Amino acid sequence: MKRYLVGGAVRDLLLGRPVVDQDYLIVDATPEAFVRRYRRARQVGKTFPVFMLGLAQYAWPRGETVADDLLARDLTINAMAMGDSREIAGRLHFHPLALSDLKNRILRPCGEMSMFDDPLRVYRAARFAAVLPDFSPHEELVVQMRAVAKSGALSDIFAERVAQEVRKALDAAKPSRFFRLLAETGCLLPWLPEIAACLGVPAGPEPYHSGSVFDHVCDMADALAGQPLAGWMGVCHDLGKTATPEDQWPHHHGHDAIGESVAESLGRRLKLPNRVREAGMAAAALHMKAVRYGELRAGTRVDMLTWLHKHELTEALCRTVQADSGADISPLVKRDLKRMLAVHLPGRQRMRGPESGAKLRSLRCQKLAETDRQEGTSLAADSEAM
Repeated sequence: MKRYLVGGAVRDLLLGRPVVDQDYLIVDATPEAFVRRYRRARQVGKTFPVFMLGLAQYAWPRGETVADDLLARDLTINAMAMGDSREIAGRLHFHPLALSDLKNRILRPCGEMSMFDDPLRVYRAARFAAVLPDFSPHEELVVQMRAVAKSGALSDIFAERVAQEVRKALDAAKPSRFFRLLAETGCLLPWLPEIAACLGVPAGPEPYHSGSVFDHVCDMADALAGQPLAGWMGVCHDLGKTATPEDQWPHHHGHDAIGESVAESLGRRLKLPNRVREAGMAAAALHMKAVRYGELRAGTRVDMLTWLHKHELTEALCRTVQADSGADISPLVKRDLKRMLAVHLPGRQRMRGPESGAKLRSLRCQKLAETDRQEGTSLAADSEAM
């Protein structure tokens, strides 16, 4: 039984990057022999034998040899295998163009039909553009991605697989490259039509915005890079602007209210987890209100913070607002949330359903309003003393 480390792990080793995923090819052994040797391995592939052992994935070559397997992969820079077993340790197999493309920072498909062999590779290729921002898509990759989009093959991908690539792209170094490459090749459709609709729509009047809503989406994704949940909120927060009639451009009155349903449609299409979908909707609905947080009435703040705290989205919304406007509302939000949560109902007023909820809300509103008055008086006194 021979074992080869393959794909992104070899690429990252040669680039001096941290190795995250460990995928292996097994040669000269059947899946049955592998399971007999590694009894804790669990099969995860149905049509093709794939096993997980710990965090590592094990598969068998597509084709007769390791070389055949490498030619069948997505991108040349991922088509490398390094011997991991004792008798082949360090032995490197690679696609004929892999090393030169790695050196020259090129994203190139392994063959003429690489993107067609699995249309999800379109989104994987765009994700690698985000993960490796100093790599440039080869013209052949752009041509194949456009051809796959025109063929209609992208419609056949499972929504969850597309969503996973979006999440990984938002966690990458330069998420905007994911969306821009998909836009360039016509691959935002059919899965991300709400983002495609942002192209050509002005983000808003100067000096608040310049460029399109799509440009702003890309800027937000980059500002929140490495924070997938906040990044998704950044992507969704201005989607309501795509519904503004053209004769009202560049203004987008009421886009926050409209954007909540637009973000919901996008989240449902991708079959996102409820929390992620709700985060995108909250960003659209609340970002205009949140940026004026210090001006809001106590009751409005209590209602907003109660919902955000319940859904564990308080920090993510603060980051989104700061990336969007530069306003850091986090200190005020943390102050108010601490004061709110310190207020509790007396024992005799608990367990009365909606009545108890309304009473607790009232007490928390009173607490924030009272504190606002005290701090306002203190500030006024300080001003007079000066």
